[in-house]
Amino acid sequence: MNAPSAPGPAVAGAMDHLALCRIFDRVFLPTENTRLVHGGDEPVYLPADPHCPWHRVVFRHDYASSALHEVAHWCIAGSQRRLLMDYGYWYSPDGRSTGRQAQFERVEARPQALEWVFSRACGIPFRPSIDNLDGAPADSHGFARSILCEAHQLCREGLPVRAGRFLSALADHSGLGRELHEADFRLDPAWLA
Repeated sequence: MNAPSAPGPAVAGAMDHLALCRIFDRVFLPTENTRLVHGGDEPVYLPADPHCPWHRVVFRHDYASSALHEVAHWCIAGSQRRLLMDYGYWYSPDGRSTGRQAQFERVEARPQALEWVFSRACGIPFRPSIDNLDGAPADSHGFARSILCEAHQLCREGLPVRAGRFLSALADHSGLGRELHEADFRLDPAWLA
């Protein structure tokens, strides 16, 4: 869930984190009472509480890729999960065992595939994150293939409703990536190095 992401954007014309916040808030604050918030030391989802009237998807610092990753988790989480801090899911920090890493990769493939879809729509480079630099060695090839399979499934079956709304808003802003085609999602050899 809380996979760290490298700073973005790195491509000329790519959206920055402030544009992502404005787009997300315009689409989801009125209908879902949810804001996208930058500046967190760690990403986290915070439901509304007596001190804050709206739900918050908090991403790391000013990293656009972190914003897209956290929005992907939010788009997948069901309505009951969105009432719980960090959707009520476990998060095992960097330093995971082989078994915990495998569990992490199983639950991360779909959100990272959705992040990839969003990244294409706003010109931000995507790179899978195993989020376990100090832990057991991970199967980066297998994880990248799992993300690719999930991306292809999203192309075939369509996006969850909120993800589709966010993708449309990103594409309206950027002019990129509204249509989903499996051929547009391929493994990058740099991911496997």
